Amino acid sequence: MRIYAIGDIHGQLGMLRAAHARIEADRARVGDLAAPIVHLGDLVDRGPDSCGVIDYLIDGLDRGERWIVLSGNHDQMFLSHLDAAQGNKPASDPGLSWLDARMGGRETLASYGITIGFWTRQSKVQQETRERVPEIHHRFLRRLPLWHETRDLLFVHAGIRPGLPLTEQLPEDLVWIRGSFLEDRRPHPWLVVHGHTPVERPWHYGNRVNLDTGAGYGAPMTAAVFEGRNVWVLTDSGRVPLTPEPSV
Repeated sequence: MRIYAIGDIHGQLGMLRAAHARIEADRARVGDLAAPIVHLGDLVDRGPDSCGVIDYLIDGLDRGERWIVLSGNHDQMFLSHLDAAQGNKPASDPGLSWLDARMGGRETLASYGITIGFWTRQSKVQQETRERVPEIHHRFLRRLPLWHETRDLLFVHAGIRPGLPLTEQLPEDLVWIRGSFLEDRRPHPWLVVHGHTPVERPWHYGNRVNLDTGAGYGAPMTAAVFEGRNVWVLTDSGRVPLTPEPSV
Protein backbone atom coordinates (compact mmCIF):
# COMPACT_ATOMS: atom_id res chain seq x y z
CA MET A 1 0.00 0.00 0.00
CA ARG A 2 1.24 3.48 -0.89
CA ILE A 3 0.49 6.32 1.51
CA TYR A 4 1.83 9.87 1.84
CA ALA A 5 2.45 11.93 4.95
CA ILE A 6 3.11 15.60 5.70
CA GLY A 7 4.83 16.80 8.87
CA ASP A 8 3.76 19.60 11.22
CA ILE A 9 2.12 22.51 9.36
CA HIS A 10 1.87 25.32 11.94
CA GLY A 11 -0.10 27.82 9.89
CA GLN A 12 2.22 27.67 6.85
CA LEU A 13 -0.34 27.56 4.06
CA GLY A 14 2.16 28.24 1.27
CA MET A 15 4.40 25.40 2.44
CA LEU A 16 1.39 23.09 2.72
CA ARG A 17 0.34 23.82 -0.85
CA ALA A 18 3.92 23.16 -2.00
CA ALA A 19 4.00 19.84 -0.10
CA HIS A 20 0.76 18.82 -1.80
CA ALA A 21 2.24 19.78 -5.16
CA ARG A 22 5.22 17.48 -4.56
CA ILE A 23 2.83 14.68 -3.65
CA GLU A 24 0.70 15.25 -6.75
CA ALA A 25 3.85 15.11 -8.89
CA ASP A 26 4.80 11.78 -7.31
CA ARG A 27 1.29 10.43 -7.71
CA ALA A 28 1.45 11.29 -11.41
CA ARG A 29 4.89 9.64 -11.82
CA VAL A 30 3.73 6.36 -10.28
CA GLY A 31 0.23 6.47 -11.76
CA ASP A 32 -1.53 6.30 -8.38
CA LEU A 33 -3.79 9.32 -8.08
CA ALA A 34 -5.81 7.84 -5.21
CA ALA A 35 -3.11 7.14 -2.60
CA PRO A 36 -4.15 8.81 0.69
CA ILE A 37 -2.31 11.65 2.41
CA VAL A 38 -1.93 11.78 6.20
CA HIS A 39 -1.37 15.17 7.85
CA LEU A 40 0.42 14.61 11.16
CA GLY A 41 -1.21 17.42 13.14
CA ASP A 42 -0.21 20.82 14.52
CA LEU A 43 -2.18 22.57 11.82
CA VAL A 44 -2.08 25.88 13.71
CA ASP A 45 0.15 28.29 15.66
CA ARG A 46 3.38 30.18 14.97
CA GLY A 47 2.93 30.52 11.20
CA PRO A 48 0.99 33.35 9.51
CA ASP A 49 -2.20 31.67 8.26
CA SER A 50 -3.69 29.03 10.54
CA CYS A 51 -7.17 30.10 9.44
CA GLY A 52 -6.19 29.57 5.80
CA VAL A 53 -4.73 26.14 6.57
CA ILE A 54 -7.97 24.98 8.18
CA ASP A 55 -10.04 26.39 5.30
CA TYR A 56 -7.77 24.62 2.81
CA LEU A 57 -8.08 21.26 4.56
CA ILE A 58 -11.85 21.54 5.00
CA ASP A 59 -12.26 22.46 1.32
CA GLY A 60 -10.17 19.49 0.22
CA LEU A 61 -12.08 17.05 2.38
CA ASP A 62 -15.38 18.47 1.09
CA ARG A 63 -14.13 17.83 -2.48
CA GLY A 64 -13.59 14.20 -1.56
CA GLU A 65 -9.80 14.25 -1.35
CA ARG A 66 -8.36 11.16 0.33
CA TRP A 67 -6.84 13.17 3.16
CA ILE A 68 -6.50 12.08 6.77
CA VAL A 69 -5.94 14.97 9.18
CA LEU A 70 -4.70 14.13 12.68
CA SER A 71 -4.86 16.30 15.77
CA GLY A 72 -1.71 17.66 17.39
CA ASN A 73 -1.07 19.31 20.73
CA HIS A 74 -1.32 22.81 19.25
CA ASP A 75 -4.67 21.93 17.66
CA GLN A 76 -5.83 20.67 21.06
CA MET A 77 -4.78 23.93 22.72
CA PHE A 78 -6.65 25.96 20.11
CA LEU A 79 -9.68 23.73 20.64
CA SER A 80 -9.47 24.34 24.38
CA HIS A 81 -9.44 28.08 23.74
CA LEU A 82 -12.50 27.78 21.47
CA ASP A 83 -14.35 25.65 24.01
CA ALA A 84 -13.59 28.14 26.78
CA ALA A 85 -14.80 31.02 24.59
CA GLN A 86 -18.10 29.14 24.16
CA GLY A 87 -18.40 28.70 27.92
CA ASN A 88 -17.63 24.99 27.73
CA LYS A 89 -15.05 22.99 29.63
CA PRO A 90 -11.72 23.13 27.75
CA ALA A 91 -10.89 20.02 25.70
CA SER A 92 -7.50 19.70 27.37
CA ASP A 93 -5.42 21.47 30.00
CA PRO A 94 -1.74 20.93 29.23
CA GLY A 95 -0.63 23.40 31.91
CA LEU A 96 0.79 25.76 29.28
CA SER A 97 -0.62 29.11 28.23
CA TRP A 98 -1.60 28.94 24.59
CA LEU A 99 -1.22 32.71 24.39
CA ASP A 100 2.37 32.58 25.61
CA ALA A 101 4.63 34.04 22.91
CA ARG A 102 6.47 30.71 22.60
CA MET A 103 3.32 28.74 21.76
CA GLY A 104 2.03 30.73 18.79
CA GLY A 105 -1.60 31.14 19.80
CA ARG A 106 -1.49 34.88 19.19
CA GLU A 107 -0.48 34.28 15.57
CA THR A 108 -3.39 31.90 15.15
CA LEU A 109 -5.87 34.45 16.49
CA ALA A 110 -4.29 37.14 14.29
CA SER A 111 -5.06 34.99 11.24
CA TYR A 112 -8.74 35.42 12.17
CA GLY A 113 -8.32 39.18 12.62
CA ILE A 114 -8.04 39.06 16.43
CA THR A 115 -5.25 41.23 17.82
CA ILE A 116 -4.19 41.02 21.45
CA GLY A 117 -2.54 44.06 22.98
CA PHE A 118 -0.87 44.43 26.35
CA TRP A 119 -4.06 45.71 27.96
CA THR A 120 -6.55 43.51 26.10
CA ARG A 121 -9.01 41.90 28.52
CA GLN A 122 -9.58 38.15 28.37
CA SER A 123 -13.32 38.76 28.05
CA LYS A 124 -12.70 40.76 24.85
CA VAL A 125 -10.51 38.00 23.43
CA GLN A 126 -13.22 35.43 24.11
CA GLN A 127 -15.90 37.65 22.59
CA GLU A 128 -13.89 38.20 19.40
CA THR A 129 -13.10 34.48 19.24
CA ARG A 130 -16.82 33.69 19.31
CA GLU A 131 -17.49 36.28 16.61
CA ARG A 132 -14.60 35.63 14.25
CA VAL A 133 -13.71 31.92 14.35
CA PRO A 134 -16.24 30.03 12.18
CA GLU A 135 -18.16 27.27 13.92
CA ILE A 136 -17.15 24.92 11.10
CA HIS A 137 -13.51 25.35 12.19
CA HIS A 138 -14.47 24.49 15.79
CA ARG A 139 -16.33 21.36 14.67
CA PHE A 140 -13.47 20.35 12.37
CA LEU A 141 -10.90 20.52 15.16
CA ARG A 142 -13.17 18.66 17.57
CA ARG A 143 -13.56 15.73 15.17
CA LEU A 144 -9.91 15.18 14.27
CA PRO A 145 -8.66 11.65 15.04
CA LEU A 146 -5.52 11.03 17.10
CA TRP A 147 -4.01 8.29 14.93
CA HIS A 148 -4.24 6.46 11.62
CA GLU A 149 -3.19 2.82 11.39
CA THR A 150 -2.28 0.57 8.46
CA ARG A 151 -0.83 -2.93 8.48
CA ASP A 152 2.76 -1.66 8.61
CA LEU A 153 2.48 1.93 9.83
CA LEU A 154 1.06 3.97 12.67
CA PHE A 155 0.67 7.69 12.02
CA VAL A 156 0.38 9.82 15.15
CA HIS A 157 1.31 13.38 16.07
CA ALA A 158 3.74 12.94 18.97
CA GLY A 159 4.24 9.21 19.51
CA ILE A 160 3.07 6.38 21.74
CA ARG A 161 3.75 5.00 25.19
CA PRO A 162 6.05 2.04 24.32
CA GLY A 163 4.65 -1.38 25.14
CA LEU A 164 1.00 -0.31 25.52
CA PRO A 165 -1.68 -1.50 23.07
CA LEU A 166 -3.06 1.25 20.90
CA THR A 167 -6.45 1.01 22.60
CA GLU A 168 -4.82 1.76 25.98
CA GLN A 169 -2.81 4.79 24.88
CA LEU A 170 -3.68 8.04 26.64
CA PRO A 171 -4.85 10.85 24.33
CA GLU A 172 -2.42 13.20 26.08
CA ASP A 173 0.51 10.94 25.20
CA LEU A 174 -0.49 10.71 21.55
CA VAL A 175 -0.20 14.48 21.15
CA TRP A 176 2.40 15.40 23.80
CA ILE A 177 4.79 12.51 24.52
CA ARG A 178 8.53 12.89 24.00
CA GLY A 179 11.10 11.33 26.36
CA SER A 180 10.01 7.73 26.88
CA PHE A 181 8.96 7.39 23.23
CA LEU A 182 11.94 9.13 21.65
CA GLU A 183 14.46 7.25 23.79
CA ASP A 184 13.04 3.76 23.17
CA ARG A 185 14.87 1.86 20.41
CA ARG A 186 12.85 -1.37 20.60
CA PRO A 187 10.66 -2.36 17.64
CA HIS A 188 7.00 -1.35 17.79
CA PRO A 189 4.21 -3.35 16.13
CA TRP A 190 4.40 -0.79 13.30
CA LEU A 191 6.85 1.75 11.98
CA VAL A 192 5.61 4.83 13.85
CA VAL A 193 5.43 7.99 11.74
CA HIS A 194 5.23 11.17 13.81
CA GLY A 195 6.04 14.85 14.15
CA HIS A 196 5.90 17.09 17.25
CA THR A 197 9.64 17.16 17.99
CA PRO A 198 11.46 19.33 15.43
CA VAL A 199 14.56 17.92 13.75
CA GLU A 200 16.82 19.54 11.17
CA ARG A 201 15.86 16.98 8.51
CA PRO A 202 13.59 13.94 8.26
CA TRP A 203 15.05 11.10 10.32
CA HIS A 204 14.51 7.34 10.29
CA TYR A 205 15.35 5.75 13.65
CA GLY A 206 14.52 2.17 12.69
CA ASN A 207 11.37 1.93 14.80
CA ARG A 208 10.03 5.40 13.99
CA VAL A 209 10.25 8.20 11.42
CA ASN A 210 10.15 11.88 12.42
CA LEU A 211 8.79 14.26 9.76
CA ASP A 212 8.62 17.48 11.81
CA THR A 213 11.34 19.59 10.20
CA GLY A 214 10.39 22.88 11.84
CA ALA A 215 7.87 24.55 9.53
CA GLY A 216 6.58 26.38 12.60
CA TYR A 217 9.92 28.18 12.76
CA GLY A 218 10.13 28.86 9.03
CA ALA A 219 12.14 25.77 8.04
CA PRO A 220 10.97 23.62 5.09
CA MET A 221 7.95 21.37 5.51
CA THR A 222 8.46 17.68 4.77
CA ALA A 223 6.32 15.38 2.65
CA ALA A 224 7.16 11.69 2.38
CA VAL A 225 5.82 8.56 0.71
CA PHE A 226 5.61 5.11 2.28
CA GLU A 227 5.32 1.80 0.45
CA GLY A 228 5.09 -0.82 3.16
CA ARG A 229 7.91 0.19 5.50
CA ASN A 230 10.02 1.73 2.75
CA VAL A 231 10.24 5.52 2.94
CA TRP A 232 11.18 8.30 0.52
CA VAL A 233 11.24 12.05 1.13
CA LEU A 234 9.67 14.03 -1.70
CA THR A 235 11.67 16.88 -3.21
CA ASP A 236 11.07 19.11 -6.22
CA SER A 237 13.34 16.70 -8.14
CA GLY A 238 11.59 13.52 -7.02
CA ARG A 239 12.11 10.84 -4.35
CA VAL A 240 15.06 10.59 -1.98
CA PRO A 241 15.30 7.34 0.05
CA LEU A 242 15.05 7.68 3.83
CA THR A 243 16.71 4.71 5.50
CA PRO A 244 17.46 3.89 9.16
CA GLU A 245 20.45 5.76 10.54
CA PRO A 246 22.45 5.46 13.76
CA SER A 247 20.78 7.24 16.67
CA VAL A 248 22.24 10.55 17.77
